[in-house]
Amino acid sequence: MSEGTGLLRRFYEEVLAGGNLALIDEFVLDDMKDHEDPMPGQPQGKEGVKFYINAIRTAFPDLTVTLDPALADGDLEASRAVLSGTHKGEFMGIPASGKSVQFSSTDIIRIQDGMVAEHWGSSDTMSLMQQIGAVGAQPTGASVG
Repeated sequence: MSEGTGLLRRFYEEVLAGGNLALIDEFVLDDMKDHEDPMPGQPQGKEGVKFYINAIRTAFPDLTVTLDPALADGDLEASRAVLSGTHKGEFMGIPASGKSVQFSSTDIIRIQDGMVAEHWGSSDTMSLMQQIGAVGAQPTGASVG
């Protein structure tokens, strides 16, 4: 088992929370393959990463990230993150609500030549959309189907 490069942690801390978007060019291959469903209008590859980070940072400019745990095995790194911030800008067509949010995300990356070559991930988008008032809360005990 490898100790990993810490690239995922650096990405979360320096790019997503820290706002250093220039690091995307250092961290992500041009043709990076993202296996997660894109946001509306999000392109593939490195440009898609820039699109996503810009959308999140515009909507939640005070974003903070807590990582726990972070794991590495060979050329793979994985982490669960809890993201917190204030909805101060438009997000996916939803105007700023001023509400504080907290939601989780789990990400796995494959590293090639010291850069992100592939990404798999899952974010709790439903919880986020409920917190900003875009969708109603699911009634307790209700079934979906």
